[in-house]
Amino acid sequence: MDILLRLLVAIGFALLVTAVASLVLHLVFRALGRRERWAAALSRRVKHPTRTTLLIALLWTAFASSIPRDAERFPWRDEVSHVFLVAVIGVGCWLACELAIFLESLGLHKYRVDVPDNRVARRIRTQVLIIRRLTVAVLVIIAVGAILLTFPGVEAAGASVLASAGLISVIAGLAAQSTLGNVFAGMQLAFSGSIRVDDVVVVESQWGRIEEITLTYVVVHLWDDRRFVLPSTYFTSTPFENWTRTSSELLGAVEFDLDWRVSPSDMRQELDRILATSTIWDGRTKVLQVTDAVGGLVRVRILVTAPDAGGLFDLRCYVREEMVEWMQRHHPDALPLQRVQLTEPARQQPARRGPRSEGDSQLFGEGDERSALFTGPIQTSGIRAEDVPPEGGRR
Repeated sequence: MDILLRLLVAIGFALLVTAVASLVLHLVFRALGRRERWAAALSRRVKHPTRTTLLIALLWTAFASSIPRDAERFPWRDEVSHVFLVAVIGVGCWLACELAIFLESLGLHKYRVDVPDNRVARRIRTQVLIIRRLTVAVLVIIAVGAILLTFPGVEAAGASVLASAGLISVIAGLAAQSTLGNVFAGMQLAFSGSIRVDDVVVVESQWGRIEEITLTYVVVHLWDDRRFVLPSTYFTSTPFENWTRTSSELLGAVEFDLDWRVSPSDMRQELDRILATSTIWDGRTKVLQVTDAVGGLVRVRILVTAPDAGGLFDLRCYVREEMVEWMQRHHPDALPLQRVQLTEPARQQPARRGPRSEGDSQLFGEGDERSALFTGPIQTSGIRAEDVPPEGGRR
């Protein structure tokens, strides 16, 4: 009974010390956070793992100091202590991971990616993200190994594993060939600079931005809010377009197929007016050229530049809309026309009839009597020649 009471008192004292220590740390970091940004970020990052680690460690201390080492009376003491040890290793790994993430992210606020020229910031952010994942993976592996070493008999199992390490390494290498290839490809992408977070790329005829780079895969955020997940080896073995490899500025084209009566000089003046009113155009390039004039149409191409890919798309749409409205209002004759030439068909000559045979003497299929009414001599019986007046005169 005394031991149980002592255990409860020790647990209560451990909870009290945990609460007081958490409150003191909170006040200290709160005061520092008013002057230093890193203190506030550190407090938010390690608040929960620190409290959990402190609580488990104090509870373990309270249990160990209250329960004596007596195998006959308390045979379960070692098992409970082992559980506390495993828990301390687990939460300690959690705390170490959070501290590593904080230290790796400490300088990222200096490299912003929401500014026009962010190539260096995107490269550093990509490398930090890869190092962060690798650090977390290493810490977790170390924690798992430490937990396994706390179990009796692991040393003997380890000796047998080392004895057959050659065979196991061959089997593991064959089984994890693609996974290890993606891991090394992810490391290569992080430090080669071929792609970075927030890069604008075209993969598999899809336009999007690099949203996430891990050790095994890359997530591309497509323009229509879909996610394209590709293995890391894709970007090391397949050609792709990177529109922001060296800089984010881009040049784009707007093309029109117009009638031959279009005036390129008037279009240049209108282009100057449109770009002067645009807040997207960066002022580097504005070109209007007639690139083709065959097939009944004139092709006019406009080249403009913008600070990034999204701005370039909006600028191209804006120039296209303004030009279409301007031509409809002021130069409707420049709109594309389809010309068609109409010709009269050639008149067909009547077919020549051959010599009429005896069987062809009938007209309209009637007999000789009806044919004679149309082709025979006109009957003039009862009319004398002197009764017919001369031509053009009167009797």
